[in-house]
Amino acid sequence: MPKKIISVFFAILIVFIPFMGAKAYTPAGIELTAKSAMLVSLDTGEVLFSKNEDERVYPASITKIAVVTLILESPLYDPEAKIAMSKEALKLISGTGSVVSNLKEGEEIRQIDLIYYLLVSSCGDCAYLAALTYGETVENFVAMMNAKAAELGLTGTHYQNPVGLQNEDNYTTARDTYTLLNYALKNETFKLAFETARYTVPATNMHGDRLITTTNNLQNASTNYYYSYATGGKTGFTTEAGRCLVSTASYNGYNYMCLLFGCDNAKSTNIAFAETKEIFRWAFNNFSFKQISNTDSPVTEVGVELSSKTDCVLLYAEENCISVLPTDADDSTISIKVNIDENASFDAPIKKGQVLGTADIIYANQVIRTVNLVSHDDIEKDFLPTVWRGVKNFLTSKYMVMIYIVIGILILLFLLRIWQLNRKKKSKPRRKVKYMPYDDK
Repeated sequence: MPKKIISVFFAILIVFIPFMGAKAYTPAGIELTAKSAMLVSLDTGEVLFSKNEDERVYPASITKIAVVTLILESPLYDPEAKIAMSKEALKLISGTGSVVSNLKEGEEIRQIDLIYYLLVSSCGDCAYLAALTYGETVENFVAMMNAKAAELGLTGTHYQNPVGLQNEDNYTTARDTYTLLNYALKNETFKLAFETARYTVPATNMHGDRLITTTNNLQNASTNYYYSYATGGKTGFTTEAGRCLVSTASYNGYNYMCLLFGCDNAKSTNIAFAETKEIFRWAFNNFSFKQISNTDSPVTEVGVELSSKTDCVLLYAEENCISVLPTDADDSTISIKVNIDENASFDAPIKKGQVLGTADIIYANQVIRTVNLVSHDDIEKDFLPTVWRGVKNFLTSKYMVMIYIVIGILILLFLLRIWQLNRKKKSKPRRKVKYMPYDDK
């Protein structure tokens, strides 16, 4: 059996694997004006396209994603419990130019309605109301936001206010925003609100039902930006931040997230919506799932010791894997690099499915996935090879080496003593014997 068995093998790993293939592709025919951008497959976690994804940008109202995340994780959150719009929240938002809910001081809404006011219509007064309700003070709530950012590893993010009002200390990156939103979407309440285009706020103690509409025009059929495959989104805008949009879209089993920051603020066209549509279309038209590994084909084999039944074991991919690749990508352009020394060996016992190494799957000279390699069989440890290993280890141990050295020295001393005795014997003068002639008389 050959020492290496490498085959092109292939089927699905859907895990968040940090930003494989970033900047691997360039959207053909799209002149992207966004300062920072990312397009990520929500199915595989792969980045199909990115631009300045780690550069600081102003998030504007994208900040409210963090606010809602904290609300939903707060022990104070009760979706049906009511909270009243406060005088302090209205005072804080006054004169900022932020979108407001038009709730009056003392007007009560359910806490679940607050979530929709923040994500659907992006109301700044509701952001301050949330900070005061769940953090007691705005400063404390902002500190909570920054603590959450640190917890999630958002090293390029810092919050200064819960609204997204322009401030040099209120910044983020496209990569951080992807991480945050990907985390937030795991909460079903957040996901539902993020994907809602129209929401009816029930009658309050001061007003009848209110209908609020998403600021994400990709979901608004009455606008020129409507995109039928859009599934959710959150907008942001200040003069300094430009047009910002994080959105999701799904088509034919493919799911993507697009993040754009710092788009031009054209008077006649919302660049963020227009460029997002183009990027989604590019992805849906040019990429498809490709099998890049499967659990049925061996990848390589490695040596085994302490077993008398076999001296090697076959390794297989731990999980089936897919990747989002260009539709015209040929299997022959996909290769695998085993990350195990060719002379490596492993001691029995080895369990079936035990991870013994990894392999990189490579397309267009980039690692698109790293998979674990696992044993195909159970291999038991045997007595005789184990005893022989023990004997060899004992005979080659440092203590035995010391004994060998001592024995060697003793032998040398013994030989030296023999040599000295022989030399002394040879150097001793011989006694002379006088010859007396024989006289028979």
